[in-house]
Amino acid sequence: MRFGVTLVNHGPGTDPSTLAGWVRLAEETGFHLAMLSDHIAVTPDVGERLPDPLYEPFTTLAWLAGLTERIELGTTVAVVPYRHPLITAKMAANIDRFSDGRLVLGVGVGWAEQEFAALGVPFGRRGDLTDEYLAVMREIWTSPVVSHDGEFVSFGEVRTAPPPVRVPPVWVGGSSPAAVHRAVRYGDAWHPRHPRVDWLRTKGIPALRAAADLIGRPLPALAPLVRVRVTETPLDEADRPACHGTTDQIRRDLAGFQEIGAAYIVFDIHLGGPLDDARETRRTLDALTSELIDLELQALR
Repeated sequence: MRFGVTLVNHGPGTDPSTLAGWVRLAEETGFHLAMLSDHIAVTPDVGERLPDPLYEPFTTLAWLAGLTERIELGTTVAVVPYRHPLITAKMAANIDRFSDGRLVLGVGVGWAEQEFAALGVPFGRRGDLTDEYLAVMREIWTSPVVSHDGEFVSFGEVRTAPPPVRVPPVWVGGSSPAAVHRAVRYGDAWHPRHPRVDWLRTKGIPALRAAADLIGRPLPALAPLVRVRVTETPLDEADRPACHGTTDQIRRDLAGFQEIGAAYIVFDIHLGGPLDDARETRRTLDALTSELIDLELQALR
């Protein structure tokens, strides 16, 4: 099992120096992956959750690729309908080359209806757009010349070089039935947001397996995003979110994720903001590396 962290690319105090500081810290600490969220237009619905300034993830990842050597870089998650698939595929392939094969492309359909309107993208068709775009993008990454005649995009004899060093692994986010089927059909991994281990064991993974059996495709890897909060006293197990609580409680969650076959765990610990003001974030990061990740799971150091 491998471990990633989120880097917050928005909000007061976020600037190139803090982004560079956090990704270098994540790499030096031994994390395997650092991921950024995706928004383009800070419309009122986006601004309620994510204050500006906001750094666009693909340009930021291209820059971070030059500041790092080993850590994988990715999106959690890129909103596929926001960009023409030729644009997304080209940016992803270029970033993968700049990083020598370290890009992980987490994808989703999006939720911010006002942002869709600002970009002129039909919110009600976002699932269909995502499916067609993902199919086109994989062909762009694997073929030197591509033509496509679809419902949403059409083009002929587009040359795609340079190809990626590796075809970027596509992690499909979301837990709806449509997202689960999309993960099986188009994804290398399923990337559900903040799931509990018991839910994955009894509902999530059985639904994923049923979808795979239905269309005769292999089961994608499991790579959940989990929000972390370390407490000094134990939390009630009845309604405790995964990876919330004491280090012992969180260690049990991580063992549970490993038991059900998670390939990656991405920790949402709100990295970002000025380094000298992010004391709680640093304490969480220290807890993860020094207390939670032990030899039974695969030490980060």
